[in-house]
Amino acid sequence: MSHDETPATLSPTPTRGAHPPAPAPATGPAPWLPRLVVVGLVLAALNLRPAITSLGPLLEEVRDGLHMSGSVAGVLTSVPPFCFALFGFMAPRLARRFGPGAIVCAGMAAIAAGLLIRPFAGSTAGFLAASALALMGIAVSNVLMPVIVKRWFPDRVGSMTGLYSMALALGTALAAALTVPMTNALGGSWQTGLVVWAALAAVAIVPWLPLVRDRDGASGKPAEQLPPAPALRITRSRTSWALACFFGLQATAAYITMGWMPQIFRDAGISAGTAGVLLAVTMAMGVPLAFVIPRAAARLRNQGPIVLVLGGCGLLGYAGLYLAPAGGAWLWAVLLGVANCAFPLALTMIGMRSRTGAGVVRLSAFAQSTGYLLSIPGPLLVGVLYQHSGGWGLPIGLMAALMIPQMAAGVLAGRDRTIEDEC
Repeated sequence: MSHDETPATLSPTPTRGAHPPAPAPATGPAPWLPRLVVVGLVLAALNLRPAITSLGPLLEEVRDGLHMSGSVAGVLTSVPPFCFALFGFMAPRLARRFGPGAIVCAGMAAIAAGLLIRPFAGSTAGFLAASALALMGIAVSNVLMPVIVKRWFPDRVGSMTGLYSMALALGTALAAALTVPMTNALGGSWQTGLVVWAALAAVAIVPWLPLVRDRDGASGKPAEQLPPAPALRITRSRTSWALACFFGLQATAAYITMGWMPQIFRDAGISAGTAGVLLAVTMAMGVPLAFVIPRAAARLRNQGPIVLVLGGCGLLGYAGLYLAPAGGAWLWAVLLGVANCAFPLALTMIGMRSRTGAGVVRLSAFAQSTGYLLSIPGPLLVGVLYQHSGGWGLPIGLMAALMIPQMAAGVLAGRDRTIEDEC
C-alpha cells in the first residue's frame, strides 16, 4: 500500500514517508444557533424604538412635569440621532474587540436600564442622561443588525432585513399605540406609562446571552471575532456619502414624525389617545412594508424607483398635514407611514453596497453614524420654529422641503455598484 493510500487511523504517529493525519473537518454552527439568532434579532428589533415613540404621545405631560420649554423639548427629540451618531461610530471597534453578540446583549441591557431610570430621574438633565443610556444601547444595536444578518444569513439579506425591520416597526407602533392606554390603566402617571417598556428590553437580553461567548460562526469561523476592517477609504466613495445622506434625511423625517406628529394632531383638536393611535398607524405601516420592501429591493439592480415612490407619499402626507391636519388625519398617517419605510430600504442598500461582511461593518457604521449626525438639527429646528411661529406651517414646510434632497440622495445610493468599486 502506498503512503498516499495509508489510512490515518493505522498508526497514532506518522511513519516515515507517510502524510500526517488530515485535520478534522471544520464544523458548522450548532443547528439551534441560527434559530436563536433569528429570535434575538426579532426581540432586539422590537426594542429599537419604544424609547422614542413611547415619549411622543406623552411629550406634553413630560414637558409639564419637568417644566420644559418648547426649545428644550426640541433638544429632547434631537437626542436620539445625536446618540446614534456618537455611539454608532464605536460599534465596529467594540464588535471586533468583544464580538457583535456581546455588544448587542450589552445594548439590550443598556436600553432596559435607561428606560427603568429615566421616568424617575426627577429633572430634565437626569431624564436626558437616562435617555442617552438607552439610546446608546439602541445605537450600537442599530449598526450591528445589518452586520449580523450579513454574517449569519449572507444568502438571505433581503428577507432577514425585512424580518427584523418588520419587528422594529411593530415595536415602534406598539409603543405609540399602547403608552397612553397603559398610562391611564396604571393610574395616569406618565412615569409609570414610560417605565413599563423596560420590561420588554429585559426580555430581549435573554437570547443574546448564549451568543456572548459563542465561538462557532455561520461560516465555521469564530463568531465573536470579526475580520479586520478592509483597507477601504470609505469617505472617497460617492455611494457611501449618498447612503449617509439618504439615511440622515430619512432619519430626520422619522424623528420629527415620532417626536412631533402627535403634538401636531393634538394642536388640531385631536385627543392625546387618538394622537397616539395615529402615530401608531404611521409606525404600523412599516410592519408589512418593512418585510416587502427589502425583499423587492434585493431583487432589483437599482432601488431608485422605490425611493421615489416613498418620497412622493411623504410629500402628499406633509401637504395633508398643512391643509387639513384633523380632517384627513388617518390618510396622512398612512402616507407618512409609507414614507417612513425609507429606513428598511436604507438598511437593505447598506447590505447590498459591499461585497464582504467586513465592508458592511464599515459602511453600516459610516452611513448610520454620519446620517444620524446630519439628522440632529431637524427635530431641534422644528421645536424652535413651532415655539417662535406659534403654529405648524413653517415646521411642516421644512419637513416637505427636506424630502427633495432625500429622494435625490436615495436615487444615487440605489445605483448598482459597491463601495469596493469606488475606494
